[in-house]
Amino acid sequence: MTEERTTETRAPHTTTTVIERRGGGGTILIGVALLIAVVVGAYFLMNQSRNDAIKTDAISGAADAVKDGATAVGDAAKKTVE
Repeated sequence: MTEERTTETRAPHTTTTVIERRGGGGTILIGVALLIAVVVGAYFLMNQSRNDAIKTDAISGAADAVKDGATAVGDAAKKTVE
């Protein structure tokens, strides 16, 4: 919370205005907490992306194995017909 105080002094030929503002430092604390939250969020987002790539590679490997198995079955069927 910001505390504000204004003091005015009037002399015959001059006017002096003093404005003082004081803050509790809460803005800095909120900024640091927000920065930490962004760093943690970025870390989890990067790990999720890496895990998705690992899953994609595993599925591609399984699909290649199925293709190889189907090719072997097709070759065996051709040999049986001959």
